[in-house]
Amino acid sequence: MKSAVETLNPTRVRLTVEVPFEELKPSLDAAYKKINQQVTVKGFRKGKIPARVIDQRFGRGAVLEEAVNDALPKFYTEAVNEGELNVLGQPEVDITELKDGELLAFTAEVDIRPALEIPDYSGIEVEVDAVEVSDEDVDKSVEQLRERFATTAPVERAAQDGDVLTVNLEAKVDGEVLEDGVAQGVNYTVGSGELLDGIDDAVKGLEANGKATFTSELKGGSAQGKEAEVTVEVTEVKSRELPELDDDFAQLASEFDTLDELKADSRKRLEQMKKYDQATQAQEKVLDELLKLVEVPMPEKLLADEIQTRKHNLEHHQLGQMGLDLAKYLEIQGKTEEEFDAETKEQAEKGIKTQFILDELVNKEKLNVSQEELTEHLMRRAQSSGMSPDQFAQAVVEGGQVPMLVGEVARGKALAVVVEAATVKDTNGEVIDLEDEDETEVAETVVAEAEGTEDKPAADESTEA
Repeated sequence: MKSAVETLNPTRVRLTVEVPFEELKPSLDAAYKKINQQVTVKGFRKGKIPARVIDQRFGRGAVLEEAVNDALPKFYTEAVNEGELNVLGQPEVDITELKDGELLAFTAEVDIRPALEIPDYSGIEVEVDAVEVSDEDVDKSVEQLRERFATTAPVERAAQDGDVLTVNLEAKVDGEVLEDGVAQGVNYTVGSGELLDGIDDAVKGLEANGKATFTSELKGGSAQGKEAEVTVEVTEVKSRELPELDDDFAQLASEFDTLDELKADSRKRLEQMKKYDQATQAQEKVLDELLKLVEVPMPEKLLADEIQTRKHNLEHHQLGQMGLDLAKYLEIQGKTEEEFDAETKEQAEKGIKTQFILDELVNKEKLNVSQEELTEHLMRRAQSSGMSPDQFAQAVVEGGQVPMLVGEVARGKALAVVVEAATVKDTNGEVIDLEDEDETEVAETVVAEAEGTEDKPAADESTEA
């Protein structure tokens, strides 16, 4: 076999391959054997039909077609390896010559990873938010905990903000009550902004057995998006009572004996959360600066496939779970389809660039992934997908996606290396040491977000670039 590589542009090549006919013999033999098992010829036992009879009855052309289809992947792979090409996606193959007994010639156009030069990245400098926890932050955290321990008690007065009501609802469109527009015994907290627009103003001031009518756009059901006349009847008004903020509350709501100990723990937790957020912010900003340093030619077909994959995952997984279609999603987001397409393209380009650059860094820095690191990453991905680790692992193995997970971990390690070399300062001008944070774990999350893999189900991952 002879092959030659022609560079069409920095991300695409054309392979020209010539195969002597004798190298097709194994595939020809396999073709005759396959046809033998599929057809019946009177006078011959199944599987024992001579090649000449198959040629006469079914045509030599059918055998050649079967043999070539069988052989092409092997010869294409040999040509790719011979040319030391890092290919992306499937090739576009064109058979240019097929002479029985003499020659098979074909061309294959395919995208390749562009050659990248990674410059010195140690000069990257970014600014992140300072970790500051105020007394107000602590008070808000404790108040949220206090809300969870609120109790309710019936009251004989008009409803007001914060009360919990039991209501009956009836929705009419064009004067007709909707089949799915009646609900009985619904609990509603006044001022929560849930259920329907306008319900808060309607129920405030109503006592038990009071009624009011208001107009609202329906958020779901058979008449979703339509204006409806809604009648609300309050059947019970209950006030919410919050526990006193004292040592008794601390003992009720936590493992601490005093309110001061509870507040101290809340402050510590908030500091940890803000440190994690600070580490994430640092990783994201360092990645953005790294992407600016490297010129990355963009493979057009790979980009088109990635855009399509992102749209598919959004429409069929994320929006489907929320009961939305793309049109409704765009309406909620206040975006046009053109704006959405431009945003998706920009995100897809960033994802591909991120993968290319970090993969190059993995090779440059000779980074390896241990079994322990892979297992920890699998556990995190399983948790975010809502699957058990065993279910997720099975889906990954059955989908042949183990190399993809290894790549995710390796790219996270590569980004952590760049962050370690960069200078990270907070808004107070202090240099931040991120060593106390699990840099690689945070980096994996940042990389997954940039590549658009954090919301993809395991069994539906796109082919890794």
